[in-house]
Amino acid sequence: MIMKETSLTRLTIKDAVFYAYHGVKSEEQVLGGKYEVDLDLYYNATEAIINDDVNYAVNYEEAMVCIEDVITEESYNLIETITNEILNQVMEKMPNIEKATVRVRKMNVPIRNVVSYIEAEQSITRK
Repeated sequence: MIMKETSLTRLTIKDAVFYAYHGVKSEEQVLGGKYEVDLDLYYNATEAIINDDVNYAVNYEEAMVCIEDVITEESYNLIETITNEILNQVMEKMPNIEKATVRVRKMNVPIRNVVSYIEAEQSITRK
C-alpha cells in the first residue's frame, strides 16, 4: 500500500461515561454526578496504515486510562480544569499525538434551569 501524502488521522473516543465528584457546590462533591467525555486524537497514522500494524497506531485504551485517571482520582471545581488535565495527561503519555480536543459534559447540573448538560471543550497542539 502506498500513501502519496502525509496527513493527520483523527481517532475519536465518543461518550465515555463516568461517575465522579466535581463541582463548586458541596452537594456535587458529596453526591457526585454523571460525566461524559469525547476525545479527538490527531496523529500521523501513515506507518500504521502502510504496515496495518497496531504497534504504529494510537493506543486508545491508554487514552481512556488518561481520561479515567483525571476524572475519577481527583476532585475539581471546574469542568474547564478537567479538560485541561486530560489534555496534559494525553500529551505527556502519548508522544505520537500531534493535536487533541476534549469535550467534558456535566450531565447533572445543579441549577434552577433545565438543561441537558454543561460542556467545556479545549484543544491543544504539540509545538
